[in-house]
Amino acid sequence: MARYYRYKLPPWGRHCLFIAEKVTLPIMIFQLIRTLLIPTTFDILLLGVFIGLFVAFYLEWI
Repeated sequence: MARYYRYKLPPWGRHCLFIAEKVTLPIMIFQLIRTLLIPTTFDILLLGVFIGLFVAFYLEWI
């Protein structure tokens, strides 16, 4: 199976991927602050999703 290569995407797809990559960290920090102030189950799950997405972008799995 071939490895996913982000530069084979169409230009609009690459643009959306780059925007999502840049926006993930500020949203994750905001969610962390919100989870520390008002911890709910949904906030913790959402923070886990954002951390997983950030790690995937950092390790270039996406």
